[in-house]
Amino acid sequence: MMLSLAAYAGGPVKEWGQLRVEGTQLCDQNGKPVVLRGVSFGWHNIWPRFYNKGAVKWIKNDWNATVVRAAMGLMIEDNYLENPDFALTCVENVVKAAIKNDVYVIVDWHSHQMYTDEAVKFFDHFSKKYGKYPNVIYEIFNEPVNDSWEALKDYSSAVIKAIRANDPDNIILVGCPHWDQDIHLVADSPLKGFDNIMYTVHFYAATHKQDLRDRMENAIRRGVPVFVSESAGMEASGNGPINAEEWQKWIDTMERLRVSWVCWSVSDKDETCSMILPRAKANGQWTDDLLKKSGKMVRDFLRKYNAH
Repeated sequence: MMLSLAAYAGGPVKEWGQLRVEGTQLCDQNGKPVVLRGVSFGWHNIWPRFYNKGAVKWIKNDWNATVVRAAMGLMIEDNYLENPDFALTCVENVVKAAIKNDVYVIVDWHSHQMYTDEAVKFFDHFSKKYGKYPNVIYEIFNEPVNDSWEALKDYSSAVIKAIRANDPDNIILVGCPHWDQDIHLVADSPLKGFDNIMYTVHFYAATHKQDLRDRMENAIRRGVPVFVSESAGMEASGNGPINAEEWQKWIDTMERLRVSWVCWSVSDKDETCSMILPRAKANGQWTDDLLKKSGKMVRDFLRKYNAH
């Protein structure tokens, strides 16, 4: 036990190493099941101030997160398509800080529309540069909306092949239709020929309740590896009251099924899902009076469930 605690004190990547998927389960380098729990930064092009090493360090050390997610925006103003150099700078700030602080990091293609050529080019570039680090996880399409699963399979195959040409083993997260809710379509016809891929489910607990939990669990029982890469306790709009009871039901379900989960978001917008108050500094040091209700709840969840 003392050796295990000492290893974790250095960071989860030091302890768990190269992650892999066995069956439906995310596992460490030795094939032991693991569950990642952490937080997502908001859109890089709206909240770039939080994309810094201090924020990553604080989230790891104070919130006890084992994974952070860099949401590289493909929409709204000043996005990756309009300003790729700025986007890469923001994302790389988080990735480098995650590597230094020994936590896992999800590089999220944060879009609701399909940009196949651009995604292939980006993930080819990024996997060449960072694929050697076991910290990196690729999320290749945040939340498809109107794309069919067949179209998404073609898109995903193209992007996965680009990544695998440079990085044979890091985890790849694949989105599914209807804001990552139609996971049953994946169960009917999963991708073939790829290792170490998982499929994303997103929920906002005041909107998405038992029906989606059942759909996720049924997909897992049918052999689909699931990773909840974005979640929160309020309505799907990101606003409205937090439904603490439903949120806890989601946490209980994910813990029972050993599903990894990430909460949205490190941002300071006037909405329920933003965790940080505008007067807070960008680089962490967030005391209770600088956290909104969602931020306090997420920090408490992470401290509880990532206790090791």
